[in-house]
Amino acid sequence: MDFKKYKTFQVVADTLNLTRAADQLGYTQPTITLQLQSLESELGVTLLGRNGKRTFLTPAGKIVKHYVDQTFALMDEMEAELRKLENPHGLLTVAAPEFYCTQYLSLILHSYIAENPNVKLQLFSCDSNDAIKKVSSNEADLAIIAGPCDLPQMEKMPLGREDLVLVTTTELLEQHELSELLETYPFITYKSGSNIQRLVNECLSEYGFVPDKYIACVSDETIKRTVMYNTGIALLGAALVEDELRKGTLAEIHRFPGKIETNMVMLKKRIAEQNIHSFAQIVQRIWKEWD
Repeated sequence: MDFKKYKTFQVVADTLNLTRAADQLGYTQPTITLQLQSLESELGVTLLGRNGKRTFLTPAGKIVKHYVDQTFALMDEMEAELRKLENPHGLLTVAAPEFYCTQYLSLILHSYIAENPNVKLQLFSCDSNDAIKKVSSNEADLAIIAGPCDLPQMEKMPLGREDLVLVTTTELLEQHELSELLETYPFITYKSGSNIQRLVNECLSEYGFVPDKYIACVSDETIKRTVMYNTGIALLGAALVEDELRKGTLAEIHRFPGKIETNMVMLKKRIAEQNIHSFAQIVQRIWKEWD
């Protein structure tokens, strides 16, 4: 299929004037005439007719013009979509727990938009389990999560590891013997089925602590705030509580080194998408600088 001949026909059919068509295409009129004659011969129909000085489309010409317009419109759309692969654009949705959103992603989003101004970012704050579900269902393009992700359809990119710290308020620890504190006050933890709950259980077993009173919360930020009201004990990521530990608001009971792995996850079938690929590169670069 010679697209040049069809393009020539489209321009002639739009203008119905060989002189104007020749000016638009940069061809001579004899060249245009030869291309039209070749196309008519190829299709076995007459495309253009003349009535005095007026050029008009034949019924066959109108049919061909209709499909030629559709064909070139689709080709333009295809080329536009291919150009989009060269530069990130459109909407990118990221899901992550509240702590990552406030402490890490705010800087990452700023850097990403500075480099990719045609991308509109949307951020979902949710726990790691929900973040994984959003990526699986295409509600989010990628996620930053605490803990593992072993789903076969997901690509996991490790970002770093941090300690888990068993904490309570300094006030409670000063008022009670440790054994009394552990026996009396509730353990404030993640809701059942949380992505990080398995790690919490492993650490409690390692420490020999079997709590019989629980308060389940939906996010690590909620857990921390509940602890700070002198409500009980919790096991949290070191980054989340480092300021409170430094200020003396919270007290460290025990530390479990390198227990939490932070991962970026996305669907394997979408990893090559330009928005996702470019965002993943910036996250890995900035996270490495932080480490």
